[in-house]
Amino acid sequence: MQVFEVEKNLFFQTYRRLGVYVERGEGVYLIDFGGRRYLDMIAGIGVNALGYGNDKVKRAIIDQVEKYIHLSNLFVQKAQIELASLLLEISGYRKVFFTNSGAEAIETAIKLIRKWGKRFGKIEIIAFSNSFHGRTMGALSLMDKIKYRDGYEPFLPEIYIAKYNDVEDVEKKVNHKTAGVFLEFIQGEGGIIPADEKFVQKIFELREKFNFLVVADEIQSGLWRTGKFFAFEHYGVSPDVVALAKPLGGGLPLGAVLGNEKVADVFTLGVHGSTFGGNPVACSAGCAVIREIQNGIIDNVKIVGDYLRGELLRLKDKHGEIIKDVRGIGLMVGVEFNIECFDIVNRLVEKGIIVNCTSNNVVRLLPPLIIEKEHVDLFIEKFDEVLNEIKQQNFVKLK
Repeated sequence: MQVFEVEKNLFFQTYRRLGVYVERGEGVYLIDFGGRRYLDMIAGIGVNALGYGNDKVKRAIIDQVEKYIHLSNLFVQKAQIELASLLLEISGYRKVFFTNSGAEAIETAIKLIRKWGKRFGKIEIIAFSNSFHGRTMGALSLMDKIKYRDGYEPFLPEIYIAKYNDVEDVEKKVNHKTAGVFLEFIQGEGGIIPADEKFVQKIFELREKFNFLVVADEIQSGLWRTGKFFAFEHYGVSPDVVALAKPLGGGLPLGAVLGNEKVADVFTLGVHGSTFGGNPVACSAGCAVIREIQNGIIDNVKIVGDYLRGELLRLKDKHGEIIKDVRGIGLMVGVEFNIECFDIVNRLVEKGIIVNCTSNNVVRLLPPLIIEKEHVDLFIEKFDEVLNEIKQQNFVKLK
């Protein structure tokens, strides 16, 4: 029985698997059991910021494993202290709480907002249309996509959805009962859609007027994915709470919530916790990831990111009948089509390129931050071939 048939017999069928059986990874490439190499332009959905096999990350993991793999949060742990210190030093935030994932970071942020809001008689939370914050019940409560929510009702009360990038609608939804606002400064799963400058400024003006907390979901866009440590730095604002995950653990499960002075004393002994949150092996890997990115990779994000978008815009000019838009910041880029993009993804896999389709018609690109221009050239060459094939074979009706 082939491995893909075995998979169907073993697992709940919740994932749209790619037809590649990976044996190992090297740098920006995945290699299957037949020895074929695939350029990875999605990096484990934004997790593998340093690609595969980084020596510093592997060494950090091995060194910690040789000491201990788990203690529990009854103990102060060196790896946690080092990673927390790095995060707070770089970000300027006051406190950190470690989780196992982005969804858990969002759950922690919801609890933090509700507990803070209780002091002021505030309970309402505002989130935005087309957003994605995770798969847990709290995260789903912050979203409006039927695809993710259908059948899981009822959701958390007193959470309201405003229209993303709609100044008037957010003004209508926010009031003196608002405890917090959740915002992706670049919607990832929603199709790589940056927030409008005026929209962001209005949210922070309203924060001053009504005294609520702004939570930045930087799970996909954080840790220099956009060329800055946080995507919100491009807007010149400072949220009160930040949710991180994906690349933070170097491929190991790790998330974090950062808070400013306003929330520094909200969590007290016993009111929140996590058995595995802040696992020392993951934290050790996280320290290595941050130091490696700081060591010359940040500039690469902007240089190669600009090059990638420039080449994609060139393809848009050539294939304007099917490419609707190219957008993003740094190495977080989306190509929106007038057609569904699942066929494009599968065709690229056949040509040795791994990408992702999100929001049905957006090819999402989140390559390792170590990607070089020569890799972009290879991707563009194969992308162009696929788009030519689709047009020539007339598999779609162009709008």
